[in-house]
Amino acid sequence: MDRADIPFLTVAALSELIRNGEVSPVEATEAYLDRIAALNSDIRAYLTVTGDQARQAAHDAAAEIARGQYRGPLHGVPVAVKDQMYTEGVRTTGGSPVFNDFVPDYDATVVARLKQAGAVLLGKLNMTEFATTGLSHQFDPPRNPWRRDRSSGGSSSGSGAATAAFMCAASLGEDTGGSVRFPAAWCGLAGLRPTWGLVSRYGVMPGVRSMDTVGPLSRTVEDCAIVLQAIAGHDPQDRLTRQEPPPDYRAALTGDIRGLRFGILREVLDAPSVDSATRQSVLDAANTLAGLGAEVEEVSVPLAAHAGPINGGIRIEAPTTYRNLLRDRPQDIAHDNRIGYLVNSIMPAAYYYKAIQLRTLLRARMLQALESVDLLLSPTAGVPAQPLSPDPVITGPHNTNRTPWLLTTVPSLANIPALAVPCGFSPEGLPLSLQIAGRPFAEATVLRAGHAYQQAANWHTRRPPL
Repeated sequence: MDRADIPFLTVAALSELIRNGEVSPVEATEAYLDRIAALNSDIRAYLTVTGDQARQAAHDAAAEIARGQYRGPLHGVPVAVKDQMYTEGVRTTGGSPVFNDFVPDYDATVVARLKQAGAVLLGKLNMTEFATTGLSHQFDPPRNPWRRDRSSGGSSSGSGAATAAFMCAASLGEDTGGSVRFPAAWCGLAGLRPTWGLVSRYGVMPGVRSMDTVGPLSRTVEDCAIVLQAIAGHDPQDRLTRQEPPPDYRAALTGDIRGLRFGILREVLDAPSVDSATRQSVLDAANTLAGLGAEVEEVSVPLAAHAGPINGGIRIEAPTTYRNLLRDRPQDIAHDNRIGYLVNSIMPAAYYYKAIQLRTLLRARMLQALESVDLLLSPTAGVPAQPLSPDPVITGPHNTNRTPWLLTTVPSLANIPALAVPCGFSPEGLPLSLQIAGRPFAEATVLRAGHAYQQAANWHTRRPPL
């Protein structure tokens, strides 16, 4: 195989070639580093490239595999992580120059688990500041590989851009209100928000702690399952992680969804921020699922229409985390975050308490809906990727409208798993995305549905015009 073709392989395909000795981890790593060198000045997905460490890890992986010590489907596979996750000996900025010189002395649990699985870490990915805004960057924002004048979403913007541009085989993002699924939607990827408590957050810079979780972005649902398998499970360093061992997520991808019951979440599908092309693509996806033997019906959760304000009331947690910085160095926080933090820091306690009450009620209503159906369908984002346009008054150098990405906050507030999967393209050739949400810790079912749809629809096989 020509080295230049390696980055276009899925994790599943590359891992099989590595296991069989047809491609070496060193060859794969060099292929990705070549691509990063060629594209990152344009795409701006990486904040830090760890070339020397990646080459050493690749050589170590090759030696282990040669000795018969194959660790599994991530062994020797090059990946990257959002710069919110601690990496031993490698700076971790959280998307802010405030932390330009911060070098952790340990790995986040999710990073350690990727390394334990044999993955090769290529570097740290761009993101919005502190991961508490969907679109405001302190560093030059990543460009969407489908159109360089468009946003790649956020807050895991670099994770979306790098994976879609074939600059890593898969990546990790962190999802609070939609920060994995939003860039996955705008970059034409599969992206999973796991159930809160399935994946450790130890060593991950906090955003809104009652909602933060780490999840994979990849080009296929199968690859999401492979990465999730590596990072999921109980961590003694994070007491909120679930004790029960996770199931075999890849084995759940049978392609058979006959008898599964899907509910189209009407309040999200009919939200004013959802454009006609996106709405139709979701309905077409529902028809495809029905054609595979699933049952599809409409489901109503009226409170879901108010997820945005509920989410806004809870975000007081972010300025609480960064209260010392907000008090002593507010000028070092980007305008967008600074205004949001200042407003939230003076929010009356009664507002926060009310938001918590409404969130509890919304979660109960979502779980009630999931008693009558197995999975819920909705758009992931209301519109395709929006332009990166100058607007220094509102958000610094780049700004896009927030409203269409608030659709992802519904599963976030309910703390249930949700998967973004490509479901079509806009008239101008930009990706559209279906969101599939399930019951708590039912990732296997969510992934099974997403995989079956992806195999039938095949939208994921298109490549951005790089």
